[in-house]
Amino acid sequence: MTTALKRVRGLGSARSGTETFWRQRVTAVANIPLVVFLILSIVTHIGADLAEVRAYLAQPLVAILLLALVINAAIHMHIGLKEIIEDYVHGGAKVVAILLATFFAAGVGLASAVAIVKIGLGS
Repeated sequence: MTTALKRVRGLGSARSGTETFWRQRVTAVANIPLVVFLILSIVTHIGADLAEVRAYLAQPLVAILLLALVINAAIHMHIGLKEIIEDYVHGGAKVVAILLATFFAAGVGLASAVAIVKIGLGS
């Protein structure tokens, strides 16, 4: 039941909760095979020298899967951080915290992607 005052203030549902829920779940499910691939890649290269690891990371399929992992994990992290901030931070600090979380997730994703591309191209 909504009162007239609640309707005027616009304090009803934002109608985006279901979309956020599904985006979080889809990125989580997508992370499962990507993280399994990462773990297998690490385990199979224990004790390998730097040249062998660089050659492995330079393979197009490996680089694409690692980029997919980095991008997906950054999106998943951003969604989670934003939800936590929206639930537990109040006032003007909420906007600042969401901005910082967004820049942090984008920065981590971008730095990781640049590193993968740089190693993959052999530079």
